[in-house]
Amino acid sequence: MKYLKPFFLLLTAFATFISCNQQEPKIQTNDIASIGMKWELVNNFTDSGYTARISLVNKKEQQLTDKNWAVFFSIAPSPVLQPDQPQPAKLEHINGDWYKLSPNAGFSLAAGDSVTIDYKATGAVIKESDGPLGIYIVFYDGGGKEERIAKIEDYTLIPFTRKEQLLRGAADQEAPASAAKTYQENAGLSVLKPDQLLPIIPTPAHFSQGKGGFTLADKAIHYASSLKNEADILSARLKEITGKGFAVSEGSGDYKSIYLSVDPSAVKEKKPEAYRLSISENGIVITGADAAGVFYGVQSLLALIPSAVYLNKNEQAAVPFVTIDDAPRFGFRSVHLDVSRNFQEKETIFRVLDVMAQYKLNHFLLYTSEDEGWRVEIPGLPELTEVGAQRSHISGINTPALHPAYGSGPFAYDKGHYGSGFYTRKDFIEILEYAKKRHIKVIPELNFPGHARAAIKSMEARYQRLMKEGKEAEANEYRLVDPADKSVYLSAQMYKDNVVNVARESTYRFFEKVVDEFSKMYEEAGLKMDVFHAGGDEVAEGAWTQSPEALELLRQHPEIKDPKNLQTYFFRELLKRMEKRNLEVHGWEEVALIKDALGKYVPNPEFTNKKVVPYTWNNLFDYPDLGYQLANAGYNVVLCNVSNFYFDLAYNNDPKEPGLYWAGFIDTKNAWAFAPFNMFNTTLKGSMGNELHWDAPAAKLQNLKPEARKNIIGVEAQLWSETIKGRDMLEYYMLPKLIGFAESAWSPERKWETQSNREQRIKSMETGWNQFANTIAQKEFARLAHTNGGYAYRVPPAGVIIENGQAKANVALPGVSIHYTTNGSEPTLQSAVYNGPIPAMGTLKFKTFDASGKPGRTVVQEGAQGQKLN
Repeated sequence: MKYLKPFFLLLTAFATFISCNQQEPKIQTNDIASIGMKWELVNNFTDSGYTARISLVNKKEQQLTDKNWAVFFSIAPSPVLQPDQPQPAKLEHINGDWYKLSPNAGFSLAAGDSVTIDYKATGAVIKESDGPLGIYIVFYDGGGKEERIAKIEDYTLIPFTRKEQLLRGAADQEAPASAAKTYQENAGLSVLKPDQLLPIIPTPAHFSQGKGGFTLADKAIHYASSLKNEADILSARLKEITGKGFAVSEGSGDYKSIYLSVDPSAVKEKKPEAYRLSISENGIVITGADAAGVFYGVQSLLALIPSAVYLNKNEQAAVPFVTIDDAPRFGFRSVHLDVSRNFQEKETIFRVLDVMAQYKLNHFLLYTSEDEGWRVEIPGLPELTEVGAQRSHISGINTPALHPAYGSGPFAYDKGHYGSGFYTRKDFIEILEYAKKRHIKVIPELNFPGHARAAIKSMEARYQRLMKEGKEAEANEYRLVDPADKSVYLSAQMYKDNVVNVARESTYRFFEKVVDEFSKMYEEAGLKMDVFHAGGDEVAEGAWTQSPEALELLRQHPEIKDPKNLQTYFFRELLKRMEKRNLEVHGWEEVALIKDALGKYVPNPEFTNKKVVPYTWNNLFDYPDLGYQLANAGYNVVLCNVSNFYFDLAYNNDPKEPGLYWAGFIDTKNAWAFAPFNMFNTTLKGSMGNELHWDAPAAKLQNLKPEARKNIIGVEAQLWSETIKGRDMLEYYMLPKLIGFAESAWSPERKWETQSNREQRIKSMETGWNQFANTIAQKEFARLAHTNGGYAYRVPPAGVIIENGQAKANVALPGVSIHYTTNGSEPTLQSAVYNGPIPAMGTLKFKTFDASGKPGRTVVQEGAQGQKLN
């Protein structure tokens, strides 16, 4: 990471680490313990949750007693239960996903010996990414003081193979992961010919193609005044694709050149971002309703370049004669990226913005503050990055610092753990400028009043520093907690201390300070910040119930009635301050909800006439029609449906496929199969794999009123980063799902969205998906493989089944080739290509490759004995 380089930051990390540990243990980031650890999921099919087993082996450390050690790690958070039998050590939850394994009385483990500890926890785990991460051991002296910290790198996760490991318990209606299951899921797909593919993704509103084509080589790019940015981007991309130069100059240009201009009267679709692309023997003309429209016309031109040119620069770059009249379905087409749970470098953000632009997405919600990290430098509040942008071992959760999370381990800035890092002001301004050139609006988010632990701990460190300097008034200026608060709560991510005190003026002062500093960065980037995202989700039940300051506020305002209603009070007060700054305030769905007399959440009419935009994700659980309820109530709404657009949810339930699954599994098809105005028509499966029939009249869900359609202003894809480690994983999670999302965000209504007959609708969807899936495999992968040096997109593995002694294989994206071996060796591009059933004899291995040679995961088929994925 780049933040390893500045020596002063490294010193800061170590200094903070030492100050947070009163006993000052030995600090060696390369210290590896001579301890081995294994973790095994035993059973998800229990009455109360799951059981698991931890094995420790003392290879050559000092004897471990019942007082001189504890092992710490991150693991998928869930409450720990009392074990059925006494154990030599106990597992306890500390905070968030941070856990501690410590010895019970009488424990002893000499060098060369091993021990096994069983434990129970609520819920279920089915992913290898759910297991312990960032494992380390703390050694204590005779007085109980920390004297040494060492990482445990000899770690083995026992593979998941049995039904009770592959499923989430008796309620799970998904079939266990297998190559045969994958084959059945792909059974309706078939390979299409090139002329049957979509010409452009996302599909334009109007497309017509003539005979003939236009060769791009050595063509000049001319542009009307103010379009130099769009011309320069086109020139650079054409050079990257073809290897040839494309001169750029202002003016109308010559015969057979490329010309960019803005003329709202010349575009068919009379709306912002519309464009017309005309390619004929006379040249290429891109006319936009505005500069953004021209930019999207450029993207369509690039999309028309044959994939063969991307794969081989010696191929002639010719595009067909076409006329395209196009405009987006939604003006708000957004991607949300969480860089707080696990950090992503600035260069990775640039790559995300590039691929968003390629698929005509125009908003970017950058999630820069969370419980686990603060990621943007704020002048005047250095602790936000000195403390809030790094995670390391601490001796207790009351320490003003961040503990390890998501496998970040014991040491701040430890290479490859992504728990530490931040964007300087300069970095953030560069991100804004980069996005501006690509017609993408960056929306920053400060999530309050919950999800605020990084800010809370940073401001507590500031408070302590200033109090030591005798500056009490300054110390309290931005303090975020009531020091006498004894409230007991547990957030959705199992934090006990992540909610700010909404009764303190200093909390609002802090929010205003951060917003104002963000606004200054926008100004320096030549922009005006007119939208800010205030978060507002998942405030834990029990917050503020034992805060003297909050209770005094309730006494002064009896109309609030209940501590639960303090969230609405907070948003009301915050909104007053944001209105003074002329900001439109976006937030998660909770900001627009209130509880009725029956305790049910309903739209809060208070903010419908304000500049408040709720983002709704909940379309599977207790409020599946919430997005429509809010739109019908008058709110402008962004749909973020978890069943379609949560890219951090795993592609499927294979234990080796990383990702979360609390709301089921999301693949590219889910992102594509979305009917924004009839979402019940495309919500066919619940979180546990159960078939849904919410499209039936008997479902009694609130449909979107015709007059409220205008209130659905757009859609957003979410990429939370709990399980993401680094750029490659981010791109793997995002691609190709983002391509399906882009179709839902930009393209016109597809006929299956409104078909009332379920059987006919599903059949129509399958036909459309087959074409879309073929287009990804045969065209879009080639583009992604050779843009920005190549993206780490996911190539799906083969599905394999044995019938009548024959092995049959297929793939989720037809056009991806399948190679195989029959002697157990690893398939390569030189191995036999699967073209039809083969004898199921010996150890068969199947591996997918796209046209660029990028592989998928290997599938092993042991004769007719069963299927497994490697």
